[in-house]
Amino acid sequence: MKLSEYKFDLPDNLIALYPAKNRDESRLMVVHRKTGQIEHRLFKDLIDYFGEGDVMVINDTKVFPARMYGSKEKTGAMIEVFLLRELNTQLHLWDVLVDPARKIRVGNKLFFGGGELVAEVIDNTTSRGRTIKFLVEKEGISDKEFYRLIDKLGEAPLPKAIHSRRKAEPADRERFQSIFAKHTGAVAAPAACLHFTRNLVKKLELQGVTFCPITLHIGLGTFRSVDVEDLTKHRSDSEQFEVPEATADIINEAIDKKKKVCAVGASVIKALESSVSADNRVKPNKGWTDKFIFAPYEFKIPNCIITNFHLPESTLLMTTCTFGGHNLIMKAYQEAIKEKYRFFSYGDAMLIL
Repeated sequence: MKLSEYKFDLPDNLIALYPAKNRDESRLMVVHRKTGQIEHRLFKDLIDYFGEGDVMVINDTKVFPARMYGSKEKTGAMIEVFLLRELNTQLHLWDVLVDPARKIRVGNKLFFGGGELVAEVIDNTTSRGRTIKFLVEKEGISDKEFYRLIDKLGEAPLPKAIHSRRKAEPADRERFQSIFAKHTGAVAAPAACLHFTRNLVKKLELQGVTFCPITLHIGLGTFRSVDVEDLTKHRSDSEQFEVPEATADIINEAIDKKKKVCAVGASVIKALESSVSADNRVKPNKGWTDKFIFAPYEFKIPNCIITNFHLPESTLLMTTCTFGGHNLIMKAYQEAIKEKYRFFSYGDAMLIL
């Protein structure tokens, strides 16, 4: 498959800038791979498609407020600092992106919250990338207080397609976080998980559906554009993940009983397909994965998926098309545009059976 095969015209007004008022009242397009049938439902109608013994695999990563604004020493210029990952907990070293990058050089100090937190730039990594060190010890700030300040001074890291159109608001702290969030480390929400409410989970559990978690800390690479026509030459960023033994056991039992194993989101697909044993079962696994799924590819673990509607030429769309079939999914996307479904992280959902 080539990059150009994933191109389509998406009207700007279909990119959702805000989530649905109620999480489980997003729209749900149901796509049946065997028949090609397309249904238009609401997300809470999931209960009509799952039952006793089926499994929902969710991502329990927790988004941290990774976008911060600091002022540069001497000039006072405002700098956006996007925290990507903590490189060293003891030294408080972070891999970050800065904007405007041309103003930030090694040795510069940045002040956050009027000086509540101070960081020094210690290395250049990419054109916009820097390594910074928060001067916590010098300021006499405890580790607990440091993370409290990050939480206080940062804002919800809405992806660029949304953030370029509106600023983050206080409500985004709660809505750009799934109800399953547990382990901090993501700079983007597992969008498919955002539609679940505790009430819907309880209803599904009462029908015999088991929820089990993986953890995959989603990075900005999820949204990085593909700039090569030959997809075999695209390299995805690595993301940290874990598939617990208990989750593997639950999934393997469902596979043996020929039940539904539903991967809720591309991050779950990536973690599961990075943890396949020799007999096509899930094995407990922990580490980093840069798995990029595009056609041709044979899925080993999930037999149905829930995912959002993705942007043209995105790796997320490629994974979705690989699972559902390119022609059927691209047809479904044209139907979604015609029916004015909402796209991207805060948009509507698709269930592929």
